[in-house]
Amino acid sequence: MINLLVFLIVAVVAGFIARALVPGRDAMSIPQTLLLGVIGSFVGGLLVVLLTHKKFADFSRTGLVGSVVGAIVVLLLYRKFGKGLKR
Repeated sequence: MINLLVFLIVAVVAGFIARALVPGRDAMSIPQTLLLGVIGSFVGGLLVVLLTHKKFADFSRTGLVGSVVGAIVVLLLYRKFGKGLKR
């Protein structure tokens, strides 16, 4: 239970940091930012595993950086391809 809570906190922080680092305005709510962080955490974790060939299970600074990088990648992809998803 605590691991899930820590993961969600890291995800929302990663989403906010990604939105702050990528120039431009994003009209996202807190749940959307959380979703950005969650998806970004998975993408960042995958990138860390592919680059280092190590397991990515525990929370660390590398995990937070990987989550932020993943969230930036997801945010840029959303900006590029997600414009047609809005209603």
